Amino acid sequence: MSKPVVAIVGRPNVGKSTLFNKIVGRRVSIVEDTPGVTRDRIYAEAEWCGTHFAVIDTGGIEPRNEEVIPRQMRAQAEMAMDMADTVLFMVDGKDGLTNSDHEVAELLRRRASKVVLAVNKIDGQNLPDDFYDFYELGLGEPIPISAANMLNLGDLLDRIAENFPPGAGEEEEEAIKIAVIGKPNVGKSSLINKLLGEDRLIVSDIAGTTRDSIDTPFTRDGEKFVLIDTAGIRRKSKIYEDIERYSVVRAIAAIERSDVCLMMIDASQGVSEQDKRIAGLAHEAGKGIVLVVNKWDLIAKETNTMKKFRDELASQLVFMSYAPSIFISVETGQRVRDVIDIAKIAAENNAMRVPTGKLNSLIADAVMMKAPPADKGKRLKIYYAAQIGIKPPLFSFQINSRDLMHFSYSRYLENKIRESFGFSGTSIKFVFREKGEKDDVQ
Repeated sequence: MSKPVVAIVGRPNVGKSTLFNKIVGRRVSIVEDTPGVTRDRIYAEAEWCGTHFAVIDTGGIEPRNEEVIPRQMRAQAEMAMDMADTVLFMVDGKDGLTNSDHEVAELLRRRASKVVLAVNKIDGQNLPDDFYDFYELGLGEPIPISAANMLNLGDLLDRIAENFPPGAGEEEEEAIKIAVIGKPNVGKSSLINKLLGEDRLIVSDIAGTTRDSIDTPFTRDGEKFVLIDTAGIRRKSKIYEDIERYSVVRAIAAIERSDVCLMMIDASQGVSEQDKRIAGLAHEAGKGIVLVVNKWDLIAKETNTMKKFRDELASQLVFMSYAPSIFISVETGQRVRDVIDIAKIAAENNAMRVPTGKLNSLIADAVMMKAPPADKGKRLKIYYAAQIGIKPPLFSFQINSRDLMHFSYSRYLENKIRESFGFSGTSIKFVFREKGEKDDVQ
């Protein structure tokens, strides 16, 4: 059975993200004392008394604010309510009951079947006199908590778990995690929306709209995937707010926990220095990588236009020649469906294992075709090779002298391995050790 879903909702700055982080056991959502910091739904998995469930943190609901971002934040929160098994409605015990709380409660009565009411910022055992005003919301008995101090969180989670169906939260097979990375406003959220077929993420022409990394699970053709939308990574000189600095850190963390990265590039701008830096982060992390060139519909086409752009990619991103490229238009839908198929191949290659017998046979043939380098009458000898890791594929070579293994010959061996086994979309790494040495890589 799939994991139950709990959505945390409420007006801005009542402590939703703080509670979210306490529940999932790590600092996932950005926490800042600024109303409206959490803009999109943030997904994470949590566990309570042996039951695994998903938690969604939402942006603050401002029922009467019709500006673009607050209106979209409200729409996202409503979507979270619709997909949640239980809605956790948070209010602020220090502020007391407000008109906005009444308005959010009215929204919940229309959209949510199961609601748990939590009154946050109650730091002691003695309840304030106006605590009982929250009964007016008509959503059952309010639970006093302090998210910051973790007061009564066990009671709160017990109440939430009562709404879970029997047998819920059993572990499921692992999904392929796909991080969508790139500069701000390159079309990352729009691509995910197109792939999902719904407006799951806020899309706006305002650069920097996505501030957190957002996990969106989905299934296609019976296979499970998780799409991770990341905040666009800006140059350091362009980062003015603490919030945006956190977003860069979160995007880098999203790369680290992904299986494959979709590196999005704006076709109308070409490959920039910032694109190189972001792609380098994924390369250094050893992730599967697909270059997704977006806005291809804006490019005037001539003979070999795509080939010329691929040549530019190869020239500007020479360190990741293994990465396949796909030219898409999120606006028109051109080739968008093919993106997941290519990402799946890259993820599979990133986790591929080569049989030791076939690997050593290949290496022996490669040595016969091109003699290893020599220095002062001493020639490099390769005694044995084995794959000792995946994600990325890691190969260990036992040799007679590490000093004789020139970079050019290492690249030659890599090319031979790629010719035989593929590994499209993933880097492969080598470790060389002399007789008697042990691999220091797990």
